[in-house]
Amino acid sequence: MSQPVIGTPWKKLPDIVPDDELEGIDRYWRCANYLSVGQIYLRSNPLMRSDFVDEKTGETRDFGREDVKHRLVGHWGTTPGINFLMGHVNRLIADHGQNAIFLMGPGHGGPAGTAQSLLDGTYRSCYPEITDDEAGLQRFFRRFSYPGGIPSHFAPETPGSIHEGGELGYTLSHAYGAVMDNPSLLCVAAIGDGEAETGPLATGWQSNKLVNPATDGIVLPILHLNGYKIANPTILARISDEELDAFFRGMGYAPHVFVAGFDDEDHLSIHRRFADLIEQVFAEICDIKEEAAARIATGKTVSRPTYPMIIFRTPKGWTCPKRIDGQKTEDSWRAHQVPLTSAKDTHEHFRVLRGWLRSYAPDELFESDGAIRAEVTSFMPKGELRIGANPNANGGVIRRDLRLPDARDYEVPVAEKGHGWGMIEAARVFGVFTRDVLKRNMDDFRIFGPDETASNRLQAAYEVTRKQWDAGFYADEDNDMLLAASGKVVEQLSEHQCEGFLEGYVLTGRHGIWSSYESFVHVVDSMINQHCKWLEATVREIDWRKPISGLNILLTSHVWRQDHNGFSHQDPGFVDLLLNKANETHVVNAYYPADANMALAVAERVYASTNCVNAIFCGKQPAPTFQSLDEARAELAEGVAAWDWASSAQTPAEADVVVACCGDVSTLEALAATDLLRGTGVSVRFVNVVDLLKIQNAHENDRAVSDMRFTELFGDGTVPVLFAFHAYAGTIRRLIWNRPGHDAFHVHGYEEKGSTTTPFDMLRLNRMDRWALAAHALRLVDEKRFSTQIASWEAFREEAFRFAVDEGYDHPAFTDWVWPDAAGSAAELSAAQLTVGDNE
Repeated sequence: MSQPVIGTPWKKLPDIVPDDELEGIDRYWRCANYLSVGQIYLRSNPLMRSDFVDEKTGETRDFGREDVKHRLVGHWGTTPGINFLMGHVNRLIADHGQNAIFLMGPGHGGPAGTAQSLLDGTYRSCYPEITDDEAGLQRFFRRFSYPGGIPSHFAPETPGSIHEGGELGYTLSHAYGAVMDNPSLLCVAAIGDGEAETGPLATGWQSNKLVNPATDGIVLPILHLNGYKIANPTILARISDEELDAFFRGMGYAPHVFVAGFDDEDHLSIHRRFADLIEQVFAEICDIKEEAAARIATGKTVSRPTYPMIIFRTPKGWTCPKRIDGQKTEDSWRAHQVPLTSAKDTHEHFRVLRGWLRSYAPDELFESDGAIRAEVTSFMPKGELRIGANPNANGGVIRRDLRLPDARDYEVPVAEKGHGWGMIEAARVFGVFTRDVLKRNMDDFRIFGPDETASNRLQAAYEVTRKQWDAGFYADEDNDMLLAASGKVVEQLSEHQCEGFLEGYVLTGRHGIWSSYESFVHVVDSMINQHCKWLEATVREIDWRKPISGLNILLTSHVWRQDHNGFSHQDPGFVDLLLNKANETHVVNAYYPADANMALAVAERVYASTNCVNAIFCGKQPAPTFQSLDEARAELAEGVAAWDWASSAQTPAEADVVVACCGDVSTLEALAATDLLRGTGVSVRFVNVVDLLKIQNAHENDRAVSDMRFTELFGDGTVPVLFAFHAYAGTIRRLIWNRPGHDAFHVHGYEEKGSTTTPFDMLRLNRMDRWALAAHALRLVDEKRFSTQIASWEAFREEAFRFAVDEGYDHPAFTDWVWPDAAGSAAELSAAQLTVGDNE
C-alpha cells in the first residue's frame, strides 16, 4: 500500500493572504497564548470572572489568588513562538489543502500543542469531558501538569503529535522518517535553538541528502531562534547573521530569516510579513516537487534541490511581561519556565499575571458561556486536514499488516540433515527473508543502518533495491554501484539517525528494521527509552491511538565474536535497558535465536508485531542449526523449551544437572559441554531460552511461563541449574529472583574480559567455553568424585590457549566439534551450501 493522499498537496495559490485571514491568525495566536498561560497557572475561574461561583464554598467572588494552581509547572519561553507558527501552518493547510503534520522539537512548548488541538476540535473528540464551555475550559486548564492529568510536553496524549520533544535532538530524524515513501506529506519541523546544539540534531540536518523529492515528502525545518536555553544563551543565536547563513547553506538549505517582536511593530504587520514568507517558501517547495515529477516523467535523474528552511528569530517568552521584579523577563532566559513563580503567594505577582492574561483580550476570544468564538477558528482546516486529525499523526489508523513470505522457503533442513547440521549465518538467513518482506511491501517497508547493512548480513536487500542517496555520485561504478536516488535502504553513520528515521516511519503507519553492532546500540539508549515511554502511555491509557508497527532492531557483531575488533566492541548490556521497561504494557521484547531457523521464526513474529520494541540478538558468523522450523516455532510460542534430543534425562528430577542457555554462542558452548558430560555418565536435561522475558518472575509478567511450568523446565531447586547466558549474569538473577528454585541457578555470562583475540580465547577469558561449563557442571554434581576430570578439562583450557598463542588460530578440538546427530564431518558441514529464498 502507499500512504493516503489527503487534500490537494503541493498546490500553489496566486493570491496574497487576505486580511481577514490574518486577523483570524492573530485571534488564534492570542487565544492559544491565553490557553497556554491558563494551563500553566489556573485551576479555576478560567475566564477571570468577577462573579465566579467558588466550587468549594458556593460563594460568588472575583478572580483571585485562589484560582491559581498551588504547583506552577510548565514552560512558557518557547510556547508563544510555537503558537504563532501553528496559527500560520493552520492557515497554510486550509488555504492549500496541504497534507501536513507539525513536529515540535522544543518539547517545552507542550501548552501550545494542547491549545492547538483544543482549537482545531480534535482534543474534545478524544476527551469528550473537555466540553466547549467554561466548565470544559476549567478541566482543560486543570489537567495540564496536574495530578491525574497530562504531561507538560507535546506528548502522545495530545492529538497530532508523533514527537514528544521531551528529550531534545530528534526532531529532524523523526520528520525525515515520516516523509519517506510519503510523497504528499509536508512535515513542519520546529527546532529549538537549544535543541540545535545536540549531537543528534546537528547530524539531522544531513537528512536532506537521503530523501528524494519525487518519491518522498518534504520537511520544512523552522529554527525557533529565541536566544536562550534554560539559563544560558544559545550558540546559534549569538553567531553573526553571515555565519548562520553560511552554516545552513553549507548543510544544503536555503535559509529565510524572519525577525519579529523586538520593537513595537503592529502584530497584524508581523502576521502579514510571515504569511508572505511562508507562501514564498511553500511555492519553492511546490517547485521542487513539480521539477522532481517532471524529471521522473522524462526519465531524467532527479538532482538534489536546495530545500528552504526558516530561521524564526523572536523573543523568548514573547508577549509576556517585559520585566518582573525589576528584572528583564521577555527576551530573557528568565522566561524559560514559569516567569511568575509567586502568583499564588503574593498579590504583586498575581496582579502581573492578571494583567498578562487580560492583554490577550479574552472577551474577544470566548463567548460568555466559555465557548471559543467561531471567528477564532474559522480560518482553520477541517476534517483530516486538521493537525490533530491527520492520520499520519496516528499511524495505526493507516497501518496495514505486511505481506510475509513463507518461512519454509528459507528453512535450513535440520529435519533431514540432523540437529547441528551445517555452518550457516543466522543473520544472513534473516536477511534473505527480510529481502522478500521488502519485495512484497515496497511502499511501506524500509531498512536502515549505520553503514553496516552488509556487515550485519542484510545485504540480500540489494537484490531488490538500492541505498537511497542524494549526496553526489561519482562515475566510479565499482564504488557507487549500490547507490541510487531512490531506494529502500538508508544508511548514515549515526545510530541516532537510524533509530529516529525508523521511529518516524513506524509512527506514521509503516514497517521496517535497523541494524547495529550490539555494543554501539547503547548510543540510542535514551531514544529507545523515550519511544518505549510513548508506547507505554499509549497502551495504558490512550485508546484513540491505534497500534503502530513494532520497532525492530537487529543486533549483530555481538560480544562473543569480536575477532578483529576488541574490548571496545564488547558490551551485551542493551538488554538491561529493555528490562527496565518490562512491565504490564509489554512494550519490549528481547529475542536470542540460537540458530538460523529460530531467526526465521523470530522474523515472522517481529514483522507482525505492534506497539513494541523488538531487539533481536543474532550472530552473523557461520554456526550449526539445531532445530527445524517447526521446533523453532513451537519453542518461540512459549519462549523456552527443553530440547529432548540434546537431553539424557527427560525431566529435571531425572537429571544430575540442568544445562540451560540463551544466545547463539552460549547455546553452542552449552551443547558442546553437554556432549562432554555424556562421556562422564552425568545425566543432563537441556533447556533453551529464546524469548528472554518469558522466564521473568511470573508476578512481574503475566505473559511469562507459570511457576509450575518453570519448575517443569528447570526443576524445583533440588537439581543444580547451570545457565550459559549471552549477556551479563546479573540479568538472569534479576529476572528469576522470585522463581521456585532460583537459588539452584549458577549463571555464566560476559565478565567484561577480552580483546582482539580468537573465538575460543574470548570464551575462555569469560569462562563461557565448553570445558569451563562442563567442569562447573561436574563441580555442582560431585566435585570430589569428578576431580580428575575437572582438572583435565581445566588443563586443556590452558593448553588450547597456548595453542592459539603459538599458532594464531584455535585448537581443532574447538573448531572441529559437531553435535553427534549432524550428518557429516566438520569440514563437510562447513562446506555445505544453503540456497534459500522466495520461490516466486
